[in-house]
Amino acid sequence: MADGGRSDGELSEQELADIERKYDEGAAIRKVTPGFSRVLRWVALTFAIYHYLTAGFALPPDYWHMGWHLAGLFILTYALYPAVKTKTSFDLNTGALRLGGVPYLDVVLMVLGVASALYLGLAWRGIAWLGIEEQTFRMGNPNGYDLLFGCILILLVLDIARRTLGWVLPLIICCFIAYALLGPYFPGILQHPGVKFNTFISSMYFPQEGIFGVTLWVVSTIVFHFVLFGVIAQRTGLGQLFIDNATILAGRYMGGPAKVSVVSSAFFGTISGSSVANTVSTGALTIPNMKRLGYPGHFAGGVEAAASAGGQITPPIMGAAAFIMAEFLEVPYTTIVIAAIFPALLHYVGVFAVVHLMAKRLSLQGLSRDALPQLAAVWRDGWANIVPLVGLLVVLFSGYTPFMSAFCGISLALVAGMSRAREPVTLIYAAAFIAFVIWKFAGGGFDMVMSAILISGAVLATFNPQRRIVVGEMADTFQTGVQYALAVGAASAAVGIVVGVINTTGIGFRIGFMVTQGASALGTDLYSILSLGGMLTFFGIEDLTLFISLIFIAVACILMGAGIPTTALYIMLVSVAQPALAQLGVPPIASHMFVLYYGVVAEITPPVCTSAYAAAAIANANPFRTGISAFTLGLGKVIAPMAFVYAPVLLFVSSTGFDFGEFTYTAASCIVGVVALSAAVVGYFKAPMGVIERVLAALAGLIFIAPSWQADLLALSLLVPVGLLQLIASRRDDTRRSPDGPHV
Repeated sequence: MADGGRSDGELSEQELADIERKYDEGAAIRKVTPGFSRVLRWVALTFAIYHYLTAGFALPPDYWHMGWHLAGLFILTYALYPAVKTKTSFDLNTGALRLGGVPYLDVVLMVLGVASALYLGLAWRGIAWLGIEEQTFRMGNPNGYDLLFGCILILLVLDIARRTLGWVLPLIICCFIAYALLGPYFPGILQHPGVKFNTFISSMYFPQEGIFGVTLWVVSTIVFHFVLFGVIAQRTGLGQLFIDNATILAGRYMGGPAKVSVVSSAFFGTISGSSVANTVSTGALTIPNMKRLGYPGHFAGGVEAAASAGGQITPPIMGAAAFIMAEFLEVPYTTIVIAAIFPALLHYVGVFAVVHLMAKRLSLQGLSRDALPQLAAVWRDGWANIVPLVGLLVVLFSGYTPFMSAFCGISLALVAGMSRAREPVTLIYAAAFIAFVIWKFAGGGFDMVMSAILISGAVLATFNPQRRIVVGEMADTFQTGVQYALAVGAASAAVGIVVGVINTTGIGFRIGFMVTQGASALGTDLYSILSLGGMLTFFGIEDLTLFISLIFIAVACILMGAGIPTTALYIMLVSVAQPALAQLGVPPIASHMFVLYYGVVAEITPPVCTSAYAAAAIANANPFRTGISAFTLGLGKVIAPMAFVYAPVLLFVSSTGFDFGEFTYTAASCIVGVVALSAAVVGYFKAPMGVIERVLAALAGLIFIAPSWQADLLALSLLVPVGLLQLIASRRDDTRRSPDGPHV
């Protein structure tokens, strides 16, 4: 498909929503009758309000909390997602075999799902008249009811994952289930005694591991709240504030709209963990502007996709996997946020460098001063929208739980959106939150300083000069937030099965051992070749073993990432990477970050790169070429994981400690390497680059990532000649363009 064909004008909200539904599988829902739609609306609002209130006041026992969350997932998923996706399955279909447009089979599955989700709580203390003992006595020895509802839950969890995310994830989970049950039939190191069926159902169904394990707990207790906060904050105007400020900061410079895309996506990524939603939200403005400036459509889409893919790795609100990582590592979420700062910066430096060099190569100018928003006007109208984000961060970094910080952020966003000092009746929202803060202070939950900050934020937010959001509009926003969370909820429940199998069978350690053994054998062979029989020793066998292990894991992340959400991919692969890399001396947080970042890279790696396809639809460009552009633009994210495995100091909080001098040197080396790689990708630095120059620059960029002065000297020896040639070519071009220069 050509890059042209449609006007470069901005798309309508309906067109953007259609694009998001097409490329974000979790966003495509079927139509139901108006009456049934009202029922689902109340279910969604009840679901959202329940999570919002329990975050601020008190969580019920885990088995009830996760049970209610799963029940809501079953109701909404079976109502909104058809069993088979066809051209007409999302249309409104009514008939004798449907209830409100939903097939009766889906209604039956919905009821069974809710029953299996709530049975655990109902039977926790035992049900005497049914002969059900207390749950403690049934652990490892499930009764008939446990087996029935456990089997139903496992099957239906796989089904809602299939409906929201496609076949890939459920099929992989089925392979794990087969491994657990058929262990004696596997060869070699993979062989194990096998898990009895009753024991398997008990492990997968009862809390602590399996479906009611850490992944579902994190999503139901933390992730959902941050998703809801991001949707509400965008609705109240924070997203537009980010885009306007990015335009002011970068719009007037060379290649302005593309740089606006990078900066606004970085800003937007702080409140959004969804790459596709980020792409559609910011790309609606930036992609048409880039095309008008002269960027090819596939490149414009690639810029937006690459920048938006950083949303899951951009602090402070990262993707769901980051919250699960904090639980796996048993560290505060703020530790993960701090560790992600430099790697995220390195990603955006890479995208920004490619955009800048491409603009120089194509001689693309920035936006005119008249086209830029006025800084004073932007902040005069939108200053109040930053209050919720500031409040959330203050609570989060003051040592309170993530869900308490999300509660305060959502509450302040509600105040900023719905309370106005000039309309006294609407101050009820601000008064309710202030009363909550005072109640927490009286009970010792908040100290004086925190209470004063939150009350001041609530009072300030009531002076928001923007139009007030009415109750109906905010209800729509809550409903949208719930719909966004359905796919990640289904994935978290399904991937709990993988966690249960890993804990039960030890497959993670088995595969990790296979990875290190294979890498060691290959490293030994390569060492004898590259060192010329031991005469040249630039590196040892251990170095090669680590490098090859990282390559194996990175390739697995990218290949398995085709069609699997980042969260699910992270959980499955970190169980392999952690044991393997731990044997090679890599700190735990570095190995976890390594897997997470390559999982995100998979989102912009062809042939399956949903955010790039969404950007291609907005740009009216070839999807595959857009995916290639996004991947090359995201090279910073490709090499960043290698950097912080070899130099954990870049993560600030690694167990190896932090040294400012070492950090400064290593960070500078990595940034120079990313810029060199960017120049090689574009084929331009000060002047057009030849093939040899691009190869040398690319090699130098890769070598710079290795944190040693020997590697840096080797990289400089490759890069200096390229720099001299570029300087000579640039001066020659300047001379030709000069009116006083020689005439040909």
